[in-house]
Amino acid sequence: MRQLSVKVVNKVQEAEEIVSLELASADGQALPAFSAGSHIDVQVRPDGLIRQYSLLNDPSEQDRYMIGVLRDPASRGGSVAVHDNINVGDVLNISEPRNHFGLVPAKRTVLLAGGIGVTPILCMARRLSKVGSGFEMHYCTRSLERTAFHAAITKSPFADKVHFHFDNGADDQKLNLDSIIPTPDADTHIYVCGPTGFIDYVLGTAKKLGWPDAQVHREYFGAVEQDTSGDFAFEVKIASTGQVFAVPADTPITKVLDDNGVFVPVSCEEGVCGTCLTRVLEGTPDHRDLYLTDSEHAANDQFTPCCSRSKTPMLVLDI
Repeated sequence: MRQLSVKVVNKVQEAEEIVSLELASADGQALPAFSAGSHIDVQVRPDGLIRQYSLLNDPSEQDRYMIGVLRDPASRGGSVAVHDNINVGDVLNISEPRNHFGLVPAKRTVLLAGGIGVTPILCMARRLSKVGSGFEMHYCTRSLERTAFHAAITKSPFADKVHFHFDNGADDQKLNLDSIIPTPDADTHIYVCGPTGFIDYVLGTAKKLGWPDAQVHREYFGAVEQDTSGDFAFEVKIASTGQVFAVPADTPITKVLDDNGVFVPVSCEEGVCGTCLTRVLEGTPDHRDLYLTDSEHAANDQFTPCCSRSKTPMLVLDI
């Protein structure tokens, strides 16, 4: 994928522990177009550390990309670098936008954002408002002080469609999914982004109400820590060459492949972004990602080798 060089033209403290970066092309040219729900890979440190951030501005804009970044107390270095080391005037390397969380045309759309998960959801709201599509947005945070883009939303053309829910607010203002998520309707789609617990709450409620997977879309920002105590060694076979490689119990498949000259694109390395998604021709994967749906997991014909493993002695990969 083509790499882009962009300059940080603005950095704003949007809320407690949240900053936004406005990025423009370093050579003054128009940036590649993007769709609502898109994200970019950003090299956040000189040593090559890459993190993914959703674009939050209007998709019709090609003069800038805007991202929002939460300072994560459990940061592995990415969010800390953005907050402490990246400043206006810096030039960054980023990828072209990609979208694994795109809008599906629908008569009605329900948008649910938890914390920094508002970034792709806000982009969707801007798009839906511009094209005149019916939607409502629910934005949940711990407090007003931690609610990024609150002023911009309340001044937007779609302010009347947005409902804020604060954990420290009045009981009647807090999120009540049973009253928000409607009964299943073929003309309605639901989108959710935020912390794992928030997304699981939404998905669980939707499933209880009978919503099909195809109409409930989600995007995670980070993986859940896995229990690896029972991991065992297995083998992977490359279908195109017949090569077989041993995967030790404590080593990711993608590292084994890379060490042996087999290229698989990776980005998040947590099973969140879907960049490394690979077809499985034989064997049963041990899915550990947050990218594929339950029905896609059950099909066992693709997996994310950056974090997933195998339930069988060998996986044959379509590489």
